[in-house]
Amino acid sequence: MRAYYRSLKPFILWREQARPLNWAQVFGRIAPLELEIGFGNGDYLAARAQQHPEHDFVGIELEWEGVQRALRKIAGAGLTNVRILLGDARPILGRAIPLQSLTRVYALFPCPWPKKHHHKHRLFDQQQLQLINSRLQPNGEFYLLTDHEEYFQWVLGNLTDTGFLAYARTVPPQVNTKYEQKWRAAGQTRFYELTLTKIQHCEIPLREDVPMETHRVKSFDLERFQPIDIHEEVHVVFKETRYDPVRQIAMTRVVVVEDDLTQHFWIEIAWEGSQWRIRPAPGCGVVPTVGVQRALDAVRAACDAD
Repeated sequence: MRAYYRSLKPFILWREQARPLNWAQVFGRIAPLELEIGFGNGDYLAARAQQHPEHDFVGIELEWEGVQRALRKIAGAGLTNVRILLGDARPILGRAIPLQSLTRVYALFPCPWPKKHHHKHRLFDQQQLQLINSRLQPNGEFYLLTDHEEYFQWVLGNLTDTGFLAYARTVPPQVNTKYEQKWRAAGQTRFYELTLTKIQHCEIPLREDVPMETHRVKSFDLERFQPIDIHEEVHVVFKETRYDPVRQIAMTRVVVVEDDLTQHFWIEIAWEGSQWRIRPAPGCGVVPTVGVQRALDAVRAACDAD
């Protein structure tokens, strides 16, 4: 299989690292740190890292294809001051980014989710701006560039009590990213720029892992094993179960959704000595949360129901 990246060294498996991330250990130095949310192909991220070798850079991207392209650009330019994280920016900011550790955060052309019933998916509402504020150093900046005027006005309407001083304006094309080129080709010549400067700190503590309790049960019957989904504040949905009778190991696939974090993983039910042990399958990179514990408890209940 052909690899579409040249090196995985800049890639951080944040779910499997000690949290919050220790930037001095990650980069091997202490330097001003910038974060890009949704870097797409990594054009702007790599360009800024080249222009400012005295700074360190972190990029967050939701799609693996974008991560691969960014890794190629980073390797091709020989950059050592960039790290990449895969996932939703909201749980990463909440769980992995230390308080007041960033000098600058920016987002270029985030999805505006123009349909009203999709607004719940939009980034940078009041709560998210307060979270970004808490991760910025004093006088740090958040920079937003968008092609969508209504979305721009929506973000402006969420600035109350976020601790930012706002400077908004329209600007000509200037960053030469994929989406800016797309809108320019469609005839758009003016874009909407928002610079937020931190003038007051918002105290949003890190979301901490919860102590994880695994279980041991006396019996497991595949034919009768039917864990019950949970649809409350935390959503737990069981998808499928596989069983290896020779090794006496069952694996049940589960999706857990809570707050802004969605986790897909397997729960292992394995025969050990005289009992069955229930735990997240090794290697899944699960963030220990209340939802994960609820999933483990549901599996135990399904085994005990036998």
